[in-house]
Amino acid sequence: MAIFAIGDTHLSFDERIEKPMDVFGDRWENHAERLRENWESLVGPEDTVLVCGDISWGLRLEEAMADLEWLDSLPGHKVITKGNHDLWWTSISKLNRISPGLTFLHNTAYHSEREGVWICGTRGWICPGTEGFDEHDDKIYKREVLRLDMSLAGARPAEGEALIAALHYPPCNDRFQASGFTETLEKYGVKTCVYGHLHGKEAFKNGYKGFRNGVEYKLVSLDFVGASPVRIHG
Repeated sequence: MAIFAIGDTHLSFDERIEKPMDVFGDRWENHAERLRENWESLVGPEDTVLVCGDISWGLRLEEAMADLEWLDSLPGHKVITKGNHDLWWTSISKLNRISPGLTFLHNTAYHSEREGVWICGTRGWICPGTEGFDEHDDKIYKREVLRLDMSLAGARPAEGEALIAALHYPPCNDRFQASGFTETLEKYGVKTCVYGHLHGKEAFKNGYKGFRNGVEYKLVSLDFVGASPVRIHG
């Protein structure tokens, strides 16, 4: 039993959605087929996979259903956070009725008893110190920090259980300065934080990777990890 993570699946199986990803470079060629092959070779039915936002290009839930059903067909239990492109995202109660194999997080925490792990998360946002950060960004940023806090506060880890957090946006700016996200993760004693959103070689370097004040940060956007879920626990 293990926990894996990947972000930015950017699926578009609904015939009404035209969004080929290979226009963004070789790393995106046949990305869904490669993801399925890698996923099925690594993930077992008892494992858990965090999917860190930007799941589907669908604009409405009905347009995203083919993508969610495709994810649901893959091995393991999927825990999903929202990305900036997930415009189909609706009420959390409605989403969590789609399938017992899919858990959507929104101000909530998920307890994976088999692995002894609590999983928390939120979408996140760009952080202060990012070029162009303005009052509008600050409002969203503070709201997302609060949502992360609410999610982590909902976890009740027993002795020996780990806390894992999933964001979509990187947890700090490209100068790797402390943020409300990093401070909140540290406050609750999070073991690992995974995130996506960054695409392309130039962008990859803008995401903090490694250990910082007891928290390990991992970039898991699909093109960064080669369309292969990353094992992060167990």
